[in-house]
This record gives sequence, structure tokens and C-alpha cells, in this order.
Amino acid sequence: MYADDREIRALDNNPPVPRRTWGEIASEAILVLPNVGKLLLRLLKDPRVPIRRKLVVAMVAGYVISPIDLIPDFIIGVGKLDDVILVSLAIDYLMRGADERIVLEHWDGSIDALDLVRSVFTWGTEIIPDSVRRLLPS
Repeated sequence: MYADDREIRALDNNPPVPRRTWGEIASEAILVLPNVGKLLLRLLKDPRVPIRRKLVVAMVAGYVISPIDLIPDFIIGVGKLDDVILVSLAIDYLMRGADERIVLEHWDGSIDALDLVRSVFTWGTEIIPDSVRRLLPS
């Protein structure tokens, strides 16, 4: 028996990890928010990040605080959806435009938390139909 086989059998004998509640996941997400905010501010200030990426974030921020909306905010359930999707797009665009070393230099949390943040923002861009996504800057 190889060492890898022993490790696999040891893993099989461990009890399953209990399923986490939405409350536990939400509390972890809240703890990551300050690091996300610091990362965004640092990337926006960093001269190594392309200016066009920063401009997209600025334009989305202007749209979000603007009283004009594609989907009015008073529509319950979907009113904030356009804002959430645009913010996800802008942050994903900013992070993809920065060199990996720059993002890691400015990130204060764990790599796992950064991977989670990236996956959330990537998911926000993936829910957009392909026909619309093709029109967006890459």
C-alpha cells in the first residue's frame, strides 16, 4: 500500500463536515467586507492598475448613487439587482485588470477568502446573458 492510499483511507474514515447555515455563511461574508473595501481603495489608488479599469468602477459608482435606474429600486426583489450586477461587473473588471501580484499585495485576508470574493464577483458577471456580456469591455 502506498502512502497516498493510506491518506485516502484516513480521509474516508473522517466524519463529514456539518453543513453550514446561511447565518454562518453570512457572518463570514460580513467579516470579509472590510478587506474587500480596502482592496478596492488600494487598487484604485495604485498607479500600476490601468486607468480605464478605474474609470469603469467610477462610472458604476456614479450610476449606483444616481437616482436614475434601469430597474427602479422600489420594485421588491429585483429593484437592486441592476446595481448588484453592475458592481460585480466593475469589481471583477478591476481585479482582472490588475496583475495578480498587485492584488495579493493589497489583500489583507487569506487566499481562501480572496478566492471566495473572486468567485462571487465572477458569478455576478456570469448571470448576464452572453449577448450582453459580449458588449462589455474585457
